[in-house]
Amino acid sequence: MPLYEHVMIARQDLSNTQAEGLIEHFGTVLSDNGGALVDHEYWGVKTMAYKINKNRKGHYAFLRTDAPAAAVQEMERLMRLHDDVMRVLTIKVDEHKEGPSVQMQKRDERDRGDRRDRR
Repeated sequence: MPLYEHVMIARQDLSNTQAEGLIEHFGTVLSDNGGALVDHEYWGVKTMAYKINKNRKGHYAFLRTDAPAAAVQEMERLMRLHDDVMRVLTIKVDEHKEGPSVQMQKRDERDRGDRRDRR
């Protein structure tokens, strides 16, 4: 089955438990349609670059899935209809990377490349 990565932004006035409950809810939607939620990360409340629906902040969540296209389309459809979800981004990937996403890694652990002064 194809592999996908999703980033979801939920409203800022939800509690952390409610935001994580959304992840579980959409994971069950995938499993009901023949897919699987491989991994998920709750990134917490972050400030957005611009307002979305009069909100400056949102609960960010990252999901890795292994599901047929029909299951992903159904999950995205339900996310768009859900009042608490503001934005969704879905990307098809060739393989899932092991370990935490770049967003969850400590700043020191990130590969920052060569940062010497260039004169």
